[in-house]
Amino acid sequence: MSTHPYGRLTRRGLAGMVGLGLLDLLVADEVAAESGPSPRVHTRADWKAASPRRPAKVLKQAPDRIVVHHTATANSKDYSVSHAYRLSRQIQKFHMRTRGWDDTGQQLTISRGGHVMEGRNRSLSAIRGGRLVQGAQALHHNTHTIGIENEGNYGRAAVPGKLWASLVGTCAWLCTEYRLDPIRAIVGHRDLVTTDCPGDVLYARLPELRAAVAARLALDLSDDEESEAERAAARLG
Repeated sequence: MSTHPYGRLTRRGLAGMVGLGLLDLLVADEVAAESGPSPRVHTRADWKAASPRRPAKVLKQAPDRIVVHHTATANSKDYSVSHAYRLSRQIQKFHMRTRGWDDTGQQLTISRGGHVMEGRNRSLSAIRGGRLVQGAQALHHNTHTIGIENEGNYGRAAVPGKLWASLVGTCAWLCTEYRLDPIRAIVGHRDLVTTDCPGDVLYARLPELRAAVAARLALDLSDDEESEAERAAARLG
């Protein structure tokens, strides 16, 4: 197997994957980390963002956590890119006018149709430069986290396949750009603050998300760890 540049997968993280029956994802065909995924991200110019009150602060560091949110809005059946653009404008308007923030709070938004959009100003260029735009998406944790807002309310509803596929790809891209271990880095909003976000259904799928991203990045395992994983899988039947 190739050497993974983001750090080796921990045994604790691996045990969690095995418990989910996802070991096969982890040892799937390898993907070269150097050619990591880069999803189509629709820019603020694409969705015609309003001007922020002031430019976002770009921190000279990478985040250590990727925070998964949901918008807690209606589960729209409109999967078009035009709907996604309207969603971004609505989020920005709510955050600026109602919340009183300088701009959209989170750095990235994914619509139910799977369209990925830049949120807070300067986010896309910062990600590509390995830096972090300070957002307003995780109280007391905005200087070390990057947020992904997923359209919909996932307290009970299932996550659409298009959104899920884009979420996996986006997290893999962020882990590539920031050299993060997805097992440790991907968290839910409720892991940091008292909130129902990102909804019980989406939150319950976070272990699956971490495993899918790890498989996409082809994390390296030593022979000893592979043997340990195989034994654990055998014990689970």
